[in-house]
Amino acid sequence: MARAEAAPRTSLTVREAAAAVLAELRPVESETVSLDAALGRVLAKDVVSPLDLPPWDNASMDGYAVRAADVRGARHDTPVALPVTETIAAGAMATSELTPGTAKRIMTGAPVPCGADSVIRIEDTDRGDERVLIVDPRDAGRNVRPRGEDLAKGAVAVPASTVIGPPQLGVLASVGARTVSVHRKPRVAVLSTGDELVDVDRFDEVLAGRRIVSSNSYTLRAALTITGAEVIDLGICPDDRVALRASLQSALDAKCDMVITSGGVSVGTFDFTREVLRELGATMRFWRVRIRPGGPLGFGLLGGIPWLGLPGNPVSAMVTFELFGRPAIRKLRGETRPFPHVFGVVMDEEVSIAAPLTHFYRATIRRDDDGVAHARLTGPQGSGLLTSMARADALVVVPLEQFGRGPVPVGATLSAVPLGDGAQLAAGLAL
Repeated sequence: MARAEAAPRTSLTVREAAAAVLAELRPVESETVSLDAALGRVLAKDVVSPLDLPPWDNASMDGYAVRAADVRGARHDTPVALPVTETIAAGAMATSELTPGTAKRIMTGAPVPCGADSVIRIEDTDRGDERVLIVDPRDAGRNVRPRGEDLAKGAVAVPASTVIGPPQLGVLASVGARTVSVHRKPRVAVLSTGDELVDVDRFDEVLAGRRIVSSNSYTLRAALTITGAEVIDLGICPDDRVALRASLQSALDAKCDMVITSGGVSVGTFDFTREVLRELGATMRFWRVRIRPGGPLGFGLLGGIPWLGLPGNPVSAMVTFELFGRPAIRKLRGETRPFPHVFGVVMDEEVSIAAPLTHFYRATIRRDDDGVAHARLTGPQGSGLLTSMARADALVVVPLEQFGRGPVPVGATLSAVPLGDGAQLAAGLAL
């Protein structure tokens, strides 16, 4: 007799829910792309350097390549005079090694000739062409960047799971990686549900008071695109079992890597998502999370494909996407650090929680003259007030443990989650 499937958990903490989602995800397979197409993608394999970088000892300043022993006694009143045997431009090689008692004029980045162990900066000389006077020995033994100082041949230049940004592109180009193996973009199907929803091209019905625009369709598609997913737009589905089943089946037929829906996950009369998922044989992991906004949140496997059911309220949908959807996409695309960098903020106003839940308040962040991050709420925090999200830089977290202790006073320190691509915000506040 087959063992009955365990019932889905009904109310999880944020940490429990996030762990449950990520436990079901694996990075998608890799593909090979040109270096020009690799920006923002995640490396699937280590890239090993086929050469030393730099490939030769080179000058870190414009000046004169010399032996330290020949210039140690140089002074302004008793300069050291050395004949200049040649000039080495960047990209050129010396025609001969440096002999004792001589100098070679050299440009930044040019290979340092054999026999030289120092580059005297040009400011400490008379800039001579055939003979140079050196008036300061401070650069004796300095200003030579040794071969392999940056990378040794055979060393990993950029490791797997790295998000490729401009610096990584520079390194990859330097080691000759014309193409790279990256995880492909996860294919994520997005569906908004609700009889009241229309696209923006039917705005006349909105003005007539009969419908509302499906803002979730736009915010979720944009958030997925920014996070690095390929979006499969399933449009808007009415509150109808047959239509919802057809929409979810189309997500399965599209062979996507994840399905995200908004709306229909609560317990209302016309919230059919649970019933339809059950009909399709989905395995559910949980139905609710102890947070506000965004408590009605579902997660499970639909035909082996992860399904994340976000609430329909616009702010709730965006907050839960930030907490669970964005980390999920990051893991699918191969990142090993899917969660945002949480940072501390000092509250500039009093905040409290009125229910035994972890609250995520939309807030603006400023930094004072001492570099301390301060937070202030963006106004009323209702889950339908999308403008409060548009003005926010971060989500300030008031933990469940605060319930019953009274309000968090002005000047207290709380944690904040940067919104969207918040790396720059968090890094800037850490300066």
